[in-house]
Amino acid sequence: MKLGEALTERAEAARRVEQLRTRINGSARYQEGELPPEDAAVLLTELDQVLDNLETLIRRINRTNATVPVDDLGTLTDALARRDVLRLRHAAITAAADAAAGSGRAHLARQLRSELKMLAALPVAELRERADGLAGQLRELEVRIQRTNWEADLLD
Repeated sequence: MKLGEALTERAEAARRVEQLRTRINGSARYQEGELPPEDAAVLLTELDQVLDNLETLIRRINRTNATVPVDDLGTLTDALARRDVLRLRHAAITAAADAAAGSGRAHLARQLRSELKMLAALPVAELRERADGLAGQLRELEVRIQRTNWEADLLD
C-alpha cells in the first residue's frame, strides 16, 4: 500500500469515528417505553474496532514519515514540519499586512478631519510580496510532499 492510500484511509477512519461517536451519543439515553434508535453497546464495539485499526494505521504512517526521504529536505517528517511552519509564517505575515493596510472593520469607519490620522507601522507592499513568496514556497513544498506520499510504500 502506498502512503497516500494510507492517508486517505486514515481520513476515512477519522470520519467514521466521528460518525460513530455522534450515533452513540444519540442512542446512549432514551425515553422509558421507547426503543433507542440504535444499540449503543454495539456501536461502542464497532468504535473500538475502528479506533484500533486507526491506531495501527497512524503508527505505520508515522514510521513511514520518519523514514522516507524528500529530496534535500530530510525525511517526510522534516518536510511536514517545514510545511506547518511555512503556513504559520504565511498567516502571520498576511495578517500583519492586512492590519498595517487597515483591512478589516476599522478601515470602514469614516475618518473625520478632527480625528487623528492612522499610519502604517509596517511596509505593506513588502509584507504582501513576502507573503506571496511564502505562498509559492508552500505550494512547491506541498507538491513535493504529495508526490512522495504517492511514491512511498507504507512501512509495517
